[in-house]
Amino acid sequence: MPPEQALRRGHWVKLICGASNQDLAAIVDLCGIYTLAGVQAIDVAADPAVVAAARRGVAWGMERSTGHSAPWLMLSLSDGADPHFRKARFDPEHCPPTCPRPCARVCPALAIGERGGVIAERCYGCGRCLPACPLGLIDAREHALPAEAVTPLLAALRPDAVEIHTQPGRGVAFAQRLDQVLAAHLPLQYLSVSCGLEAPASGRGEVLATRAEASGTDRSSAEPSGLERLAAELWQRFARLRVAGLRPLWQLDGRPMSGDVGGGTAHAAVRLLAALRPWAPPGPLQLAGGTNGHTLELLRRHAGSAAAARRLSAGVAFGGMARRQLQPLLLEAERRGRRLLDDADLWPEALARARQLVGPWLAS
Repeated sequence: MPPEQALRRGHWVKLICGASNQDLAAIVDLCGIYTLAGVQAIDVAADPAVVAAARRGVAWGMERSTGHSAPWLMLSLSDGADPHFRKARFDPEHCPPTCPRPCARVCPALAIGERGGVIAERCYGCGRCLPACPLGLIDAREHALPAEAVTPLLAALRPDAVEIHTQPGRGVAFAQRLDQVLAAHLPLQYLSVSCGLEAPASGRGEVLATRAEASGTDRSSAEPSGLERLAAELWQRFARLRVAGLRPLWQLDGRPMSGDVGGGTAHAAVRLLAALRPWAPPGPLQLAGGTNGHTLELLRRHAGSAAAARRLSAGVAFGGMARRQLQPLLLEAERRGRRLLDDADLWPEALARARQLVGPWLAS
């Protein structure tokens, strides 16, 4: 289904490769498999090597596609400090020889091995290793694009869409980043705005929803002022996008980078969507942050029917969960010394796993 039509009908699915993910081999494989599975957009870091890798994967998928439209390529930016734009780091020389390395066990990107520090290109900033270190040796560094680099880079890379990660209280910074995007003079399909109720409070990616869920309280009643403020902030962004002649796509980040943690994280995304829907400015609303294989059923249960769920949400974005689906096969391809897309024994199984995740959203 073409991306525009998918947004209108509630069948939109986006693959998030990670705003700071530079694992080029995995990006090629993920983009190839999920293109063939039928996603409508692929969100990657604003990095020439990453974009080239994503386009190679998309080309592989489109060569084997039967009737699919090519997914839009979306580049992620931020208007300030954001957990999606960071990388963990530590000096392994400071680690005790007897340390069991719990940091490696909790890392979903396999960016920490049995020895050594963080493999920077694999790290996408989820922060789960930060509280896992018993000695507190791990910190994070920002991995955002400098302001002066935004316009020429976008002009060179020519994406179909741009996403700006923002937070309440950063209206001026958003306007500045938007001006840099506009200066590239791109024929963008959409300008996506990614925002949640508040910034993650820790390396675990905890958000306002976590506290409400822990107390058994519905989030919309627990923090109405926060919800109203978020709606007001989105309306401010909408006014700027309308003046600029851009169409908005609202990505509601329920529980950032946590979809692969467990089924319960899907609740945050659905609750935020349902609570904000009556307050939201015009434009498609898309679920993100904690989305996984349980999200669609939760959305249908809340809305009362599949048709009502389509009206409530334009679609979904999968990040960590999309990678988790394919992780064993990515590792096996690496063990065999080849790319997943080049292994005729592995990629059909990878495609089946990808379709298991995205297929229910694409079904009419």
